[in-house]
Amino acid sequence: MTETNQNATIITESSEKKSNPGPLGLLGFGMTTILLNLHNAGIIELSVVIVAMGFALGGLAQIIAGIFELKHGNTFGGTAFTAYGLFWWSLIFIWANPVKEVAPADASSLAFYLLLWGIFTLCMFIGTLRHNRATQVVFFSLTVLFFGLAISDFTGSEAVHHASGWIGIFCGASAVYNATGQVINEEFGRQVFPLGK
Repeated sequence: MTETNQNATIITESSEKKSNPGPLGLLGFGMTTILLNLHNAGIIELSVVIVAMGFALGGLAQIIAGIFELKHGNTFGGTAFTAYGLFWWSLIFIWANPVKEVAPADASSLAFYLLLWGIFTLCMFIGTLRHNRATQVVFFSLTVLFFGLAISDFTGSEAVHHASGWIGIFCGASAVYNATGQVINEEFGRQVFPLGK
């Protein structure tokens, strides 16, 4: 390859528009969170529908989005999407309990599991203070959701569990709004869906 061709290749590669993997990750997170929390709120039963969505969209789609965010140099997005994608896979593993030699999860161990995710999410929420308002809403409501579910498992309170489910539905809907807003705003080249500064 001549030097001229090499320069042309470098210019072409550097001027390529990079896609935004954020909406895919937010959509995967949001839709799965809504579905699971319809169960937590007592509206639907826990079924294979939630498990399948958790594996495919909640897990795989978020992990793919996270890897692309890391490739684009976005540590926050890469960490968030990859971690929450693996959260969904670990939750499915807990439900299925394929290792029969290990005791199934009890309320106390699940409470500590959710508490740890709540602490992680609180730390991530602090990071969103440099992001748009829509992203702050997603992470704040997710923090409240994790702590609420942990409290319900620690105390056995069905009322707290159902209330947390409604918070989760709001959280998931806010993530879907954020994802949709990013896609639509980019397509139209202007702010159609306000996301906040």
